[in-house]
Parts: sequence; C-alpha cells; structure tokens
Amino acid sequence: MNKPSIYGLTFKQLEAWLAEHGHKKFRALQVWDWLYRKRVTDFADMTDVNPACMELITENYVIQTLEENVKQESADGTIKFLFKLDDGNLIETVLMRHKFGLSVCVTTQVGCNIGCSFCASGLLKKSRDLIGGEIVEQIMNVQHHLDRAGQGDLVSHVVVMGIGEPFDNFENLTDFIHIVKDQKGLALAARHITVSTSGLAGKIKEFADSDLKVNLAISLHAPNNELRTRIMKINRAIPIEQLMEAIDYYLERTNRRITLEYILLKDINDQHEHALELAELVGHRKNLANVNLIPYNPVDEHSQYQRTDRETVRAFYDTLKKQGISCSVRLEHGTDIDAACGQLRSKQIKNVSTDPEKMASGE
Repeated sequence: MNKPSIYGLTFKQLEAWLAEHGHKKFRALQVWDWLYRKRVTDFADMTDVNPACMELITENYVIQTLEENVKQESADGTIKFLFKLDDGNLIETVLMRHKFGLSVCVTTQVGCNIGCSFCASGLLKKSRDLIGGEIVEQIMNVQHHLDRAGQGDLVSHVVVMGIGEPFDNFENLTDFIHIVKDQKGLALAARHITVSTSGLAGKIKEFADSDLKVNLAISLHAPNNELRTRIMKINRAIPIEQLMEAIDYYLERTNRRITLEYILLKDINDQHEHALELAELVGHRKNLANVNLIPYNPVDEHSQYQRTDRETVRAFYDTLKKQGISCSVRLEHGTDIDAACGQLRSKQIKNVSTDPEKMASGE
C-alpha cells in the first residue's frame, strides 16, 4: 500500500500527530471540518489551512484510496458498490434506503475465514484486514455519491455486516467507530451504528468492556450445536454454550439490547421444532434480545440451500411470538441485483479469472 488515507486517523490521533510535527492542535479541527463537514476530496481545497501544515499532510497521507469499480442500482433504491483498494483487492459496500434514513453496510476484511456454508462472503478466503481509513472511506465515498446527486441526503446509519468478521479486525473496527461517532466529524449517533459478529466470544466480552455504546448483532442461525456446526464451522471452536455465556456477559455489562440474526434455510433450520428450540435458547434473555429473521438470498455456489417460503416464515415468526420472543422479519433490499453479501465481488473475480483478455490486461 502507498500513502494511507487520512480518514484512518481519529481526531485525537491527527491532533497529536500535527503537534509532534510542530503545528497547532487547532489545525486538526480545520482539517476535519474540510473532510467531514465540507467533504472535499482534494487537499488543495483546504484553503484556510496553513501551507506548511498542508504540505506535511500531503507528504504523508492521501484522501482517497478506493476506486469505484462497479455500481449496481436496484429498483428499490439500494446501491451496491464494488470498490477497488489501493492494492487491487475488491470489497463491497451497500447503500440502503429506509423510512428511518439512509444506511450503509461496510466491509471490514478482504475475504472471510469464518466459513459459513451458506454465505457468499466466505467463497474467497481472507487475504488481509482493512485498515480504519479504508472502512471510513467506504462511508465517505457513498456520501460523496449522495452529494453529487444534490438532494441533500446524508448517511444516517451504519451496519458493519459486509464482507469479513468485524471482531477479527477489532482494533481497526474500534478506530472506525470512534471516527464516525465523533461530533466534530460525521457525528453518527451510537444508536445508529450496529456491529455484527459470527460469535467470537472473547471479543464480545472485550466489546462490552469498550463502552462504545453501539448496537451488537449476533449471527446465530441455528438453535443447537449440531445444526449450527453443520452450517457455521466457527461453532466447532466456539459452541453455543460459550457464545451464550459471552452474550450474558455483554447484557449484564451493558444492559443494551442485542439482535440475534437468524437466516431461514428451507427445510434446514426453519421448522416448528427449530422455532421452539430457539425460543428456549433465548429464554431469560428475551427482555434484552430481538430475533431478526432473514430471508435467504440464494448463492449459485451454495445450491444445497434454498429460500424458505413466506408461509413458513410467517409460521416461524408466529411460533416465536407465542413464546414471548421479540422478533422481526428483515426488510429485503436489492433483490433484483446481487443481493447476497460478497456475491458481486465473487462474481467479478470469477469473471476476471476466466476471461483471458482481462487476465492479460490485469483488470
């Protein structure tokens, strides 16, 4: 990688770095105002910053390291971006339109090693973590897209549910959260930020202790060890008992509600007995837990899994509700484009690897 993105610095880090190089701390506030409030994309536009300070910054940082490679737009307003990183790797970022605002789903790793058997993200193994600036830059690139549209729209919510396991990139994840929450910059509300994990128990506890006050979602997807191990290999290392113990620690430590994500797979985990078992698993935690039922987006490479029909989804939902479990069915976005997380990236890489002309040109 060449020069890093300046988006990777928290305000305190930028302030300290400038002070170490002999510049007044207030210069950091000027730079952040240009980056996050005025949202310039060129250092040359930061017209009120001391020239010597600007020269120092441009010698060490760039603003943009991501390049838009592909953009897919759905009829429902969802936009999926495929960005090329400075080293040529590809990542996905998604803009979703809700009644409550505009949400961006960001990626934290190039590829994923968790290996969920139904997921497109894991088709390509992890090659590296994204640094904080590369995660922040996804938000900023989407915001710049909105700025160009001229409607005055602002990103209001962030979900860390893209490619990769966020808690496997914990330090960069926490830097990202501090940056986007900072009131001097994007000032995203903590309650509008959600981080999803496949269940790294130790990191769930560390996350609880970090006092970031953002939302936590757990990719559960099965109500027992046998079934969860079958579809999520992480359960071999961290079985449900260990995961639930970490969840209990989080709930006790933070008193914050969590979301339990549950992808419905036809005839695999969507039957009446599974709903009853899930309700029992949630058990005493039900006052601080919501089960989010997720319709499955089929992936060509995982043809063993099919989408649960609407009647079965409704029956599963009704069973949970009758057991006193708070639950919801996720509203679908982008079903007319490559909806599954990682699907667009996987297809793009597959197309390049099988096209001799693209391989020869290095595209």
